[in-house]
Amino acid sequence: MISAPAAQPKLDVFSHIFPPAYFERMKALARDLGAIKRWLTIPVLYDLGARLRMMDQFPGYQQLLTLSNPPIEMVAGPNDSPALAQLANDGMAEIVDQYPERFPGFVASLPMNHIPAALDEMDRAIEQLGACGIQIYTNVNGRPLDDPEFWPIFERAVTRHQVPIWMHPARGAGFPDYLTEKKSKFEIWWTFGWPYETSAAMTRMVFSGFFDRLPDLKLITHHMGAMIPFFDGRIGPGLDQFGSRTSDEDYEGLLKRMPRRPIDYFRMFYADTALAGGSSGLRCGLDFFGVDRVLFACDCPFDPEGGPMFLRTIPEAIDSLGLSDEDRGKIYFGNAMKMLRLRHRSNGAAG
Repeated sequence: MISAPAAQPKLDVFSHIFPPAYFERMKALARDLGAIKRWLTIPVLYDLGARLRMMDQFPGYQQLLTLSNPPIEMVAGPNDSPALAQLANDGMAEIVDQYPERFPGFVASLPMNHIPAALDEMDRAIEQLGACGIQIYTNVNGRPLDDPEFWPIFERAVTRHQVPIWMHPARGAGFPDYLTEKKSKFEIWWTFGWPYETSAAMTRMVFSGFFDRLPDLKLITHHMGAMIPFFDGRIGPGLDQFGSRTSDEDYEGLLKRMPRRPIDYFRMFYADTALAGGSSGLRCGLDFFGVDRVLFACDCPFDPEGGPMFLRTIPEAIDSLGLSDEDRGKIYFGNAMKMLRLRHRSNGAAG
């Protein structure tokens, strides 16, 4: 009898969860449960048993755990956010300890509205709990990531801990699409606002010199680098003329001081495959970043089925691209295993 071939091992680097204790505390702190209503209605997000049953349907599939939206600093003020971050990281570490074959690692969350506490929590989560990186959002309660107050977060992650950084978009209806309005309508803030938000954060990092100051920076952009790959033809020649449209800033002088073309800095980011199963976007992202900088992710459980849909459709889209087995292996697990420091080696991905 010929046995069935082993399932392709897959390590999902951007899957979201609420550890139970954190989930209850977050609900207690949230001022408006209506604002987080979506997260309250997806059992796989906070019910570990439901998540494990869902994962049973996909042999060879594993998840790195990242805390779900909303950002900790949006839920709690600086007096409460450090303890909330500790609760989240302790909860994810417990899940990894309990089910290492399903969850070979987790990404630490930080209280970004309290930078001293965030630095302490980064050290604790990585050095004591074994976190394989940190997660940040594209803004901190409306403040840009290149605000000098946040620089120590990036510097410590890269120089002291040598871990990658996961970047998730953060934008709500309070970001209006037009100056004459007070809020974004028709969920434009999400559909198009999130890709813009990620692209804007990446651009601020490029022109603020993040990669020159931290050449070993490894930053994973959610949703395949957002708008950047599709607009590479606009970004490349367009930013080669950087400053020609601006009269009140010396952008032309900044461009001359940059060691690389702006477009080449954008290629230094990493990207994930969380595009909901669209194959055109995947091809575009792979063409831009190259296969060595793309990691498998499904954005679980935020699909219309509450978890399993993107676990089917995203691999189907990847497999439809006609990639070599070697390149598929890099995307599905090889690139992640090369990048990450995991406490528990993945059963499939470790080889």
